[in-house]
Amino acid sequence: MGKTERRIRNILLLILMMAIPASACAEGAGAGQPDLLGPEAAEAAKIYEADFAALAEVMRKAERKEAVTIAVIGGSITEGTVSAGKKDSAAGARRAYADLFFGWWRQAFPETEFRFINAGIGATDSYLGVHRVQRDVLDHMPDLVLVEFSVNDANDMKAKTSYENLVRRILEDEAHPAVILLFMGQTNGASAQVAHAAVGKHYGLPAVSYKNVISRLMEEGTYTAADLSGDEVHPSALGHRIACELLRRLLEQAYESRDSAGEPGTDMPKPATKEKYRNARIADSSCLVPAESGSFAAKNVFSRFPYGWQTAGGEGKFSFTDTFATLGVLWLRQISGKCARADVYVDGKRKATLDGNFPGGWGDYAEAKEVYASGEPAEHLVEIVIQEGDRDKLFTLLGFLMAD
Repeated sequence: MGKTERRIRNILLLILMMAIPASACAEGAGAGQPDLLGPEAAEAAKIYEADFAALAEVMRKAERKEAVTIAVIGGSITEGTVSAGKKDSAAGARRAYADLFFGWWRQAFPETEFRFINAGIGATDSYLGVHRVQRDVLDHMPDLVLVEFSVNDANDMKAKTSYENLVRRILEDEAHPAVILLFMGQTNGASAQVAHAAVGKHYGLPAVSYKNVISRLMEEGTYTAADLSGDEVHPSALGHRIACELLRRLLEQAYESRDSAGEPGTDMPKPATKEKYRNARIADSSCLVPAESGSFAAKNVFSRFPYGWQTAGGEGKFSFTDTFATLGVLWLRQISGKCARADVYVDGKRKATLDGNFPGGWGDYAEAKEVYASGEPAEHLVEIVIQEGDRDKLFTLLGFLMAD
């Protein structure tokens, strides 16, 4: 690069910095706070070359002052859980990355009307995500969707399959939203990043690796694990601030290339894994009428999945017939230790046992378990039967996960 080219590039970067404040990820945490990361640490967030065309189009739309809808989907980190770190004072206010990410857009395009959707639900993975993404995200016609499941997913082929099916479901949506992938990681190194990054690279999607960055920061002694998380899993306020700074740098890169990125295409490569969860959906008491409900009654017990059924004693048999290729069950696990166990039958064959208990756990949560899979959709009889010795106990069904 010659002297003239470098000068032009520096001028363009200065204009970019003026247009999009670097303090955007510190919104509410004290304007003008310096970056937490140097260029080398930030560079660790990059795993592969990405296509910014779709993301740049969202920015051009925002520049035209057209209404923009942005959604995030993930687990408890996305939902907003912030653990207590030893250096949280460096982050300012205790705010989760999603709020800071939304703040970047507000500051970057102050005259644009934004709609922000946080579809994070604690203790959920991409398997449940692919079944709820239509209801929780795509029905809102988003322009941009950020996906974060790298802490909740296992780093295996099963999770890679559900993750790709989720990403592909978003990309295939009629609104053709842009997609950003965020690869989080625990301070002990656990993450599904390898599997998830392979999917991201396959589709050329913009992504950042928080996992790689915090690993580098800990290796260099810049921060300790206790600075970045109070429980190994959930980032501290400092960790969330770092995640947003990485996203901000990615957004700045996309903004810089918005005029040269071209129009986003709609063609996609063939799936890297099996298209196992076509038309994935949740069937609950809002749409499913059981053939037999026994002592189960429709009831709102868990606000994130309000259309469930509950039994508190009695026969406790629930059955229905439906058409699907794969079937999962979503049920509530509770820390009280006073819940029932239930067996799942498909076409008369026992496929799984569901335990409603989570004694000594961190809280009640919705668990999803795949219990049946075949190559083609067909009609099946599904039965949920409370085990004989538990029929005087509580058990809550939250829904059934089906795909074609």
